[in-house]
Amino acid sequence: MQVIALKHIVFLFIGLLCLTPLISSPVALVLGIVAALLGWVPKHVNVAALVKRLLAISIVGLGFGVNLQVAARTSGENILLILFYVVTTLLLALGLAKLLRMDKRSATLIGSGTAICGGSAIAAMAPTIQARAEQIAVALGCVFILNAIALFVFPPIGHWLGLSEYDFGVWAAIAIHDTSSVVGAAEVYGDEALVVATTVKLTRALAIVPMVLIAAVVYQAGQRRRNIEVATKLPTVPLFIVFYVVAILVAELVPQGAAAYELAFDFAKRLLVVCLYLIGASMSLTTIRQAGFKPMLLAIILWLFVSMSSLWWILT
Repeated sequence: MQVIALKHIVFLFIGLLCLTPLISSPVALVLGIVAALLGWVPKHVNVAALVKRLLAISIVGLGFGVNLQVAARTSGENILLILFYVVTTLLLALGLAKLLRMDKRSATLIGSGTAICGGSAIAAMAPTIQARAEQIAVALGCVFILNAIALFVFPPIGHWLGLSEYDFGVWAAIAIHDTSSVVGAAEVYGDEALVVATTVKLTRALAIVPMVLIAAVVYQAGQRRRNIEVATKLPTVPLFIVFYVVAILVAELVPQGAAAYELAFDFAKRLLVVCLYLIGASMSLTTIRQAGFKPMLLAIILWLFVSMSSLWWILT
């Protein structure tokens, strides 16, 4: 019979508190990191898998608070901006990798995570280019650290520059890696920012499919030139994006459920705070050490390029 330690009870209690307005997104992330460093996270709990499921539920719940016309207009207005940064960031990552004399696979993973959607893009790209476990860990470590920083610095910068909620939502969706940090930063800024950021971010996430397909073709061609046979798994659209769209359609076509949709939207926002707490709880000193100097330098350069140039675009 397994005994539940007091520290694990405290960890669970803080997680439940994240469902209340008492804890904001940045505070939740910090509490998760503290819990990880103090060893409060139960070792038998697969935090990464739990975050993946809860984040998917949260995204779908947010769909009930999105107007269909607003979602279509927001995606359409920013599709060229999304495509520009996806392509440019990936090419810049490969170019800088040569200058830094970095491993090409690690650079591809970091570039993919920066260009599209952080950990999800890295996970989709890794088997395509047959990346090793240590290369994946390095890329994820770099993205995680910058995600945590973005969650804290983006909202104050947005307020300092007087960005509207719409503009901040677009900026966060373009310049922050993971969906969790995008919606976490936008949720702090306001409901309109949250809706815009989620819509643009998920549109950006769809680039996973063509990105991996193109990478598969290029990688396989290179392997064949070396007479190496390689099997690549084709990418699929993340299921939570499909259900997010379904939630938007349901809210549009069945307006009688408006009260229930509002509850689902509010609960999804609180569940996102729990996700950030768990993401912080997956942090470790090992993650920071694995990042390494050159990969971290590449990740920072790419992130500064995307965040600063997209902000300039929005302001002008």
